[in-house]
Amino acid sequence: MDTLCGLFGYTRQAYNKQLNKNARKALDEGFIISQVRLIRKDMPRLGCKKIHYLLKEKGIDIGRDILYDILRNNRMLIKRKKKYAVTTNSKHWMKKYPNLIRGFSFSGPNQLWVSDITYIPINNSFVYLSLITDVYSHLIVGYRLSLTLERDGAVGALKMALEHIPCEDRIGLIHHSDRGVQYCSHEYVRLLKENSIRISMTENGDPYQNAVAERINGILKDEWLDHEHYICFEDLSNRIDEIISIYNHHRPHLSCDMKTPVQSYNLTGQIKRRWKKRNYQTNKISLSTKL
Repeated sequence: MDTLCGLFGYTRQAYNKQLNKNARKALDEGFIISQVRLIRKDMPRLGCKKIHYLLKEKGIDIGRDILYDILRNNRMLIKRKKKYAVTTNSKHWMKKYPNLIRGFSFSGPNQLWVSDITYIPINNSFVYLSLITDVYSHLIVGYRLSLTLERDGAVGALKMALEHIPCEDRIGLIHHSDRGVQYCSHEYVRLLKENSIRISMTENGDPYQNAVAERINGILKDEWLDHEHYICFEDLSNRIDEIISIYNHHRPHLSCDMKTPVQSYNLTGQIKRRWKKRNYQTNKISLSTKL
């Protein structure tokens, strides 16, 4: 061994030191991978930034660039795919309401709710998930899975959201949605008005006018729903309960200072945003799509 080390210009001590260093590096990397897999057990498509934050919360000190390299070298980076589907029918005779949230600012929960509907494939068909989200905290306050795009799903989600907060906390609350027939229906509008909730709607189909709602849909689909197989409606319904619980209680958000929606919901005042603000056109509302 001394002869071999001499041929390459190394001492035996230096050789053993390098062996120990490589062994420690391999051990550390294996530990990091095991912790990432543990985090991704419930959040299988969580990105590098949020994993880095959760590792630091566990007391694991690792640089984000090093973590990125480990994920890349082990083929654990997440590839995002954009998908689009139309779930909005705004060509109807029912009354449409103006956009009230252009330049809207908020300082606590239950000041602005946004609603949207997304589709989920099942057994060569589709079912539809109606969601209502509190913009300040990104907490999903109401949801309902339905077999059709009729109003019942949206109404069910709204009723769940209304049960979430007492009447006194609804004062000044704005409900914002697209101009879909579900949100303009007599029963939906009646529920909002009976609870003194102001009605706001998008103006021209621009997704930025309902950006937070669109983004929440995207998170649920991109991180869970698009990558799982569901046998029947009942199984999917149970899984939706699990996914939304994980989302609300465990998934950190860049726009909520890396807090979970439940943690953010209990705050007031401005929350630090951990992303660089982009400048959109002036005719688009300032609510960010980054979460």
